[in-house]
Amino acid sequence: MFQSVPYNILLLGSGGREHAFARSLSASPRCKHLFIAPGNAGTAAHGSNVSISPTDFPAIRDLVLREDIQLVVIGPEDPLVQGVVDYFREDSELRHIPVIGPTRSGARLEGSKEFSKGFMQRHGIPTAAYKSFGKGEVKEALDFLSTLSPPYVIKADGLAAGKGVLIPDTLQVAEEGVREMLESGRFGQAGDRVVIEEFLPGIELSVFVLTDGRNYIILPEAKDYKRIGEGDTGPNTGGMGAVSPVPFADSDFMHKVEECIVKPTVIGLDQEEIPYRGFIFIGLMNVNGDPFVIEYNCRMGDPETEVVLPLLEAVAEQRLDRMELDVDPRTATTVMMVSGGYPGNYDKGFGIRKLDQAGDAIVFHAGTTMQDGSVVTNGGRVLALTGFGVGIAEALEQSYAAAKAIDFDYAYYRRDIGRDLMSVNHSTE
Repeated sequence: MFQSVPYNILLLGSGGREHAFARSLSASPRCKHLFIAPGNAGTAAHGSNVSISPTDFPAIRDLVLREDIQLVVIGPEDPLVQGVVDYFREDSELRHIPVIGPTRSGARLEGSKEFSKGFMQRHGIPTAAYKSFGKGEVKEALDFLSTLSPPYVIKADGLAAGKGVLIPDTLQVAEEGVREMLESGRFGQAGDRVVIEEFLPGIELSVFVLTDGRNYIILPEAKDYKRIGEGDTGPNTGGMGAVSPVPFADSDFMHKVEECIVKPTVIGLDQEEIPYRGFIFIGLMNVNGDPFVIEYNCRMGDPETEVVLPLLEAVAEQRLDRMELDVDPRTATTVMMVSGGYPGNYDKGFGIRKLDQAGDAIVFHAGTTMQDGSVVTNGGRVLALTGFGVGIAEALEQSYAAAKAIDFDYAYYRRDIGRDLMSVNHSTE
């Protein structure tokens, strides 16, 4: 049980999601001191960055014991898929410390597309028809492709940093994509198996669920923009922007999401005896008013709520059913500034100018670091600029004003985030 006195918290990760977590966690009176491993230039303002990889479990163990950490929050998927929660549970000196995140078995919802599709099938969760194939099954994969209509959806089975999905428009390009994964190793081990799905026409959105394994809370939904180019063109990225809430996700649609997807997911995890205390990020497609699951993620995106820490305590103690969610009624939009060349090759180490001129937008650091006392780029996705307003247009004014003010060499951002939601009524798509 948590004590009423403040306690030390460890947050694992180094991206924009972790900066958002750090901002909320450090502001709570329940947080004595926040440690972030490894963190970035933005998280350093909210606690102590520690130069430890999120997947270096022995080093994390030493830090937790040395600094008397009483709560561990896992940001990225890699340590979850590699079993950091299991590591804590199996260590006699760590097992009493709550860790927010699923065990290795639960993280397979994200770590294996094949497993997650099978899980959905077993529990009657609506999703696209599919088949999976491994190395040596290229002919079978190509034969299955020929039975589908374009566009085609080809997914690497394992983790590929949000880039392991191909959606080619022609059969020839689709066949090349399958060969690149299974024969040429385009995504390394992540592409040793591929999942080929039917394409679902509609519009995407994401639903965030926080569960303690018994109870759950549905957080505000969002629409993410994955493609690098405007008009949703070019290769997939880790995300170029987002809007929350989503106009077409009305009460009727969200009721379907809860009854057809959220409840069966939580119940299914319990039935399969998969311990899960943490976030489930559910990627959905709205097809003519009905939700279909595209994918699961076993962690959060960019959470921004003042109630994060109390909710995390409730998750650790399995009393989430007694918590109430206080949601900001405004619209939030995020525009991502990235390095030129991303999601392909890009350079690092460029100085970021005018960070203090973001206006009313919140600047979350994603790929940054400190170099000679200055903030420089250190990744493909560099800054997430979040604005708030009464409606999408007003929130975007804040986000884009910040994007125009802040600068670094070869900076790029999409200028059409949220435009589709403002110009077209998608409630019946």
